[in-house]
Amino acid sequence: MAELGKKYCVYCLAEVSPLRFRCTECADIELCPDCFSAGAEIGPHRRWHGYQLVDGGRFTLWGAEAEGGWSSREEQLLLDAIEQFGFGNWEDMAAHVGASRTPQEVMEHYVSMYIHGNLGKACIPDTIPNRVTDHTCPSGGPLSPSLTTPLPPLDITVAEQQQLGYMPLRDDYEIEYDQDAETLISGLSVNYDDDDVEIELKRAHVDMYVRKLKERQRRKNIARDYNLVPAFLGKDKKDKEKAPKRKITKEEKELRLKLRPLYQFMSCKEFEDFFENMHKERILRAKIRELQRYRRNGITKMEESAEYEAARHKREKRKENKNIASSKRGKEDGKEGEFAAIENLPGFELLSDREKVLCSSLNLSPARYVTVKTIIIKDHLQKRQGIPSKSRLPSYLDKVLKKRILNFLTESGWISRDAS
Repeated sequence: MAELGKKYCVYCLAEVSPLRFRCTECADIELCPDCFSAGAEIGPHRRWHGYQLVDGGRFTLWGAEAEGGWSSREEQLLLDAIEQFGFGNWEDMAAHVGASRTPQEVMEHYVSMYIHGNLGKACIPDTIPNRVTDHTCPSGGPLSPSLTTPLPPLDITVAEQQQLGYMPLRDDYEIEYDQDAETLISGLSVNYDDDDVEIELKRAHVDMYVRKLKERQRRKNIARDYNLVPAFLGKDKKDKEKAPKRKITKEEKELRLKLRPLYQFMSCKEFEDFFENMHKERILRAKIRELQRYRRNGITKMEESAEYEAARHKREKRKENKNIASSKRGKEDGKEGEFAAIENLPGFELLSDREKVLCSSLNLSPARYVTVKTIIIKDHLQKRQGIPSKSRLPSYLDKVLKKRILNFLTESGWISRDAS
């Protein structure tokens, strides 16, 4: 009964239960791997017909003892993983192959079978043909070792790396020579319907990009050969002691990043002097604005400025205490939110209680009210002195607001009724 489930090759009658190739065009045609690889033909079946691999790939390619029971399906997933994730990403490759394989097993199997095994020996020759060598070198090395050996990273501190925008692991700079060189090839694509002119044009773009890369590398080599980076950082002058630097604010760091392209035109010391001069300029401008504010307040001597600052500090402290006291009093009287809309606006402390109620009812800011009040009282005084005056009321003051403010000023005794 067990033999009833076995399958046999229709050509050589060998058992093909582990693996067989079934023809998709002919009925009941199943061949063993040997007959299939030899191109066996029987009846209407021909070697170019389509085929299907039967048994799901559970057979082994290398033998169970040689490679630890890896099935053909796992071999196929391993090759797909090495193409997708790249050599060395063993964790991702193991997850792609399946949960039954660890990253260590995947690495050992691929290295032993596909690199050091027969397949690797057949694909990777021992000697590379037509290789140009330097016959004067006893070890048979390349003509220029600097072309294959990367340069060692620069011996600079982390702060200096940030200042230069240097990335030591890549031996690159954030701002390279001809920073936009990659735009030549960023949009290139190979299409099958390209004519000869388009192909030559794309080749020219690639050639231009390669020449820019060579120029970029040449400049790096010059900077290394002539020690331009230590000279830029001022390391060649060891006899000079470095003065303690002041702490740099966040705004100054952002400004340094914006001015970083200037590094290629000046040395480190010149740039630091330039940046310090800009800092001094900001300090001087702030000092000039302070002196102009003193002059507007009638102060002409520095001795008077100290008294002015002390008085101003006391006045601001008194206003702050007054605001705190008024807020507490409002809470006690249950009127905490009566002037909430205008109490934090400028000029609120200049108003009387009745004026606060007026501004709150009219939804008018204290500063605007004070401006309108000043203009109305000034016009009233000029009319009483017989001086003709033209009303200069602001545009935001409509007829309703003007009438309410005039009535309030009249009732308060600021202006007479005939003027209103």
